[in-house]
Amino acid sequence: MRTETYTAQENVRADVFLSEKTGLTRSAVKKLADAGNVTRGGIPLKAGETLKAGEQATILIPDPVPTRAAPEDIPIEIVYEDDDIAVVNKAQGMTVHAGAGNYEGTLVNALLFRLKNLSGVGGELRPGIVHRIDKDTSGLLVVAKNDAAHLSLSEQIATKSAKREYLALLDGVLKEDSGHIETDIGRDPRDRLKMAVLPAGKGKPAVTDWFVAERFRSATLVRFVLGTGRTHQIRVHAKYIGHPVVGDKTYGTRRQRFALEGQLLHAFRLTLTHPRTGERMTFTAPLPDYFERVLEILRNEK
Repeated sequence: MRTETYTAQENVRADVFLSEKTGLTRSAVKKLADAGNVTRGGIPLKAGETLKAGEQATILIPDPVPTRAAPEDIPIEIVYEDDDIAVVNKAQGMTVHAGAGNYEGTLVNALLFRLKNLSGVGGELRPGIVHRIDKDTSGLLVVAKNDAAHLSLSEQIATKSAKREYLALLDGVLKEDSGHIETDIGRDPRDRLKMAVLPAGKGKPAVTDWFVAERFRSATLVRFVLGTGRTHQIRVHAKYIGHPVVGDKTYGTRRQRFALEGQLLHAFRLTLTHPRTGERMTFTAPLPDYFERVLEILRNEK
């Protein structure tokens, strides 16, 4: 990260001026300005504003990022593998792919070390990645080992023919046995690092179905089926219905009963059509030990 300050010699648009001075594109300058990294006199400066002669603009420029992921010898659990796909049971705490200052220790780094081939459709930082789950969510992901498989799997997810099911422990006791949630989800206007349910037309459609699996005195084990795959979808929808996921540090309650590293949310079942053979395949992954331990505590309270 470096800071550069320039003085305008004449009236000029901020993005035009800073693009000429830094060598960045105007769109790159705009992104930095939108993030609050361009200032005039300590006050955020918009890309389209005019700098007057003699005024100074300061721009904070992030360090260059890697253009491709590097293989790393990181243990991962591969549930299934053939020439076209691999199914991985991702551990809680592992990021799926690189981004925003995190370019090591990801699932992609581990896959590049373990697998000979990965599809290139997702780019050099996301090879093989068809869909994602959150860092602190555990469970099943399918990985594409060639471009044909990637396109087939992406189409299945887009058309909902691939089925993704999760188990989550929610705060409180749900009265109904099942439910359907259909809202718009987008960036929280009050906190851009979070997602939120937004008014219709203000975000992207998000569809989630849920079914009670087991009730406890103060919590409910719920099976979720995704109809769409928005960022943080289950966690946001759980909060929306008034029962956030236990252990969720972002959308959950401030006081957490259990000492957990992340939310009790696990992608336990994945059903898809094999991109080459056409065979319908279902994969399952048992709940992690830390999840089971919490359930055992709750069962003993009955």
